[in-house]
Amino acid sequence: MIVYLDLVFFLNLAFDFLLLLAVKIILKRNVKIWRILIGALFGSLSIFLLFLKLNSLELFCFKLLISLIMVLLSFGFKNIRYYFKNFLTLYIVSAMLGGFLYFLNNSFAYKKEGLIFFHKGLSANIIFLVLISPLVIYIYIKEQKLLKSEFSNYYNLKIIFKNNYKLEVTGYLDTGNNLKDPISNKIIILLNRKLIDKKVDIRSPIYVPYNSLNNHGLLECIKSKEVYINNKLIKNILIGLSDKDFKLNGIECILNNQLREMIEC
Repeated sequence: MIVYLDLVFFLNLAFDFLLLLAVKIILKRNVKIWRILIGALFGSLSIFLLFLKLNSLELFCFKLLISLIMVLLSFGFKNIRYYFKNFLTLYIVSAMLGGFLYFLNNSFAYKKEGLIFFHKGLSANIIFLVLISPLVIYIYIKEQKLLKSEFSNYYNLKIIFKNNYKLEVTGYLDTGNNLKDPISNKIIILLNRKLIDKKVDIRSPIYVPYNSLNNHGLLECIKSKEVYINNKLIKNILIGLSDKDFKLNGIECILNNQLREMIEC
C-alpha cells in the first residue's frame, strides 16, 4: 500500500483545524487563529504514528495524548474545568463529523440489490469530504446554538390546584408575557384549558384585562395552591386559561417573563 505523507498531513491539518475552530466558536473562546493553527499542526504530526509498531491500546493512548496537547496549545490552561470542557467538546465534534463522513463514505461505497449490499470499489472523493466538512460543522454549530437558545427557556412545572389536583407540564418562559392581575399584583401564567377540564373547579374565576398586538379582552384565571418550577416553589401565581393550543414543540404552559429572576435566584 502506498501512503502519500504530504496528502495525509494536509488532510489531517485541515480536519484538525476545522475541529478546533468549531470548539472555539461553540464555547466562544477568545483565542487567536494562529493558536488554533499551531494546535492543528501538532495534531497533524500524528501521521508519524504510522511508522511505529503499536498495538491498539498504545495507539489509542498516543492519540489521546496528542489531543490533550492540541487543546493545551490552542486554548491554554486556566483551570481543570475550562481545559476538560474544551477537550470533551473537541471529541464530541470529532465524533459528530467522523460519524457523518463514515456514513457518507459507506453510502458512496456500497451498492444495494434487493436485500444484498456489496462493495463496488468506490469511496467518497477526499476533496469532496474536505469541502463538505465545513458545511457539516457549520450546520452543527448553528443547530447547537438554536437548541441552547430555545431550550434554555424550557422548564418543568408542577401545579397544585385548590382541590389538590396535581398537574405536571412543560412550560416555556416567554419574554412577551408580562401579564399581572392589576388588583392583587399576582403574576399570571397561561395554561391550556383542556388540561384541567372537568378536573379543577373553575366556578369562581378571576377576570383580568389584557392587551396584545392583535387582540384585547378579559382573561379567565383561577388561583393555584402551589406552583413548583424546576422543583422550586413559587407563590402567588394565577393560572390564565387559554382555549388555544400553544404553537411550540411540547409546550403546555406559557410562563411569565417576570418569573426568570425568581427561578434563577
